[in-house]
Amino acid sequence: MNGSREAQRYDSLRTAAAVVSLAVALLLLWQTRTLVLTVFLGVLFALAVSSGVDRLGRWKVPRGIAAPLIVFTFIALVAAFGSWIGPTVREQTTELRTKLPEALGKLEQWVHSRGGGVIATIIGLGEDVAPPPPVLAGDSATAARGDTVAVVTAQDSTRPGGTGARPKAAPASLRDRLIAQIGGAGRYFLHLLGSTLAVLGGIVLVIFLAIYLAIDPSVYRRGLVHLVPERARGRTEEILAAIAMTLRKWLVTQLIAMVVIGAVTTVVLMVLKVRAAVPLGILAGLLEFVPTLGPILSSLPAIAMGFVDSPEKAVAVAIAYVGIQFIENHLLIPILMREGLDLPPALTIVMQALMAIVFGVLGLLVAVPMLAAIMIATRIVTGHERTTRTIAATEV
Repeated sequence: MNGSREAQRYDSLRTAAAVVSLAVALLLLWQTRTLVLTVFLGVLFALAVSSGVDRLGRWKVPRGIAAPLIVFTFIALVAAFGSWIGPTVREQTTELRTKLPEALGKLEQWVHSRGGGVIATIIGLGEDVAPPPPVLAGDSATAARGDTVAVVTAQDSTRPGGTGARPKAAPASLRDRLIAQIGGAGRYFLHLLGSTLAVLGGIVLVIFLAIYLAIDPSVYRRGLVHLVPERARGRTEEILAAIAMTLRKWLVTQLIAMVVIGAVTTVVLMVLKVRAAVPLGILAGLLEFVPTLGPILSSLPAIAMGFVDSPEKAVAVAIAYVGIQFIENHLLIPILMREGLDLPPALTIVMQALMAIVFGVLGLLVAVPMLAAIMIATRIVTGHERTTRTIAATEV
């Protein structure tokens, strides 16, 4: 009897200790979430660097030389390209900042000229928002509102103790609200990423993680494997190898797609004579790293800039972006990556939204590769990933 009570007490203490340990681990993980996501990005880029190191190894180049050579060569190429295209980007970015409010104003006028309707509801131009009319019409409309306000004020002022009704402020236009939203998003991103020093520190951390992990990845893989019980080490090796091979292929594919989409988008926007084509093309290439949501976000400022000239040009820009994405998804990506990640689109969008809400920009960047790693591990553990790809990955 006493033995059973002691056993129950021991089990209760062990359960309580496990719960407390889990809570402490989750708390530490939350407090260091930015560092954890930055390390994950470093591991992700280390996989791509390791692929190049393996290729240089065929030419008898030591891994200790090949890894920093690849990383610093890439940095030098990016810096050279930035210095070459910098003046154009600076000039057109200034034009983009100047013309974008004008484009938003023209978009609002175009929507109201067609009676609002569903489009006005979607972009937030309801009946309570007055259209931005031309100058004369605006003066008359203001005068009409001023007459109405004057009548109400006169009536209220005749009441005992009445102070008069204050005129109702005019509702903000679409341009004002979007500019306010952009300003709020900027403050949010600055709050998330911290100071410039913290951002530079994160970049340096990613660079050196990529170098050291690519020099000798087996050391770190063996360390992870030894953290699990001996009976599960074989399965852990299999999971890590499959994740590494798939994410390496995905990252290399994304980097190539970013360059191609950025260049093609810039050329197409130049052909359509859209203002600020170069920074808009660079934005399209950078946001290509975020699947599904990135292309949508990059198309919005380009379409808005099309409205500076005419609604027809904005429609042409939208069609061009849709065509570029269609060619990418059905031609470029299948060629670069014959065995895709096979991620359900709905699950991908939900994961991106969840990671963006909880962890911000870094969470959005790592959402898709993290989802891929989770799904690969789950399939192997449940026995649904017994393919030749897993066997080949284990050999790596």
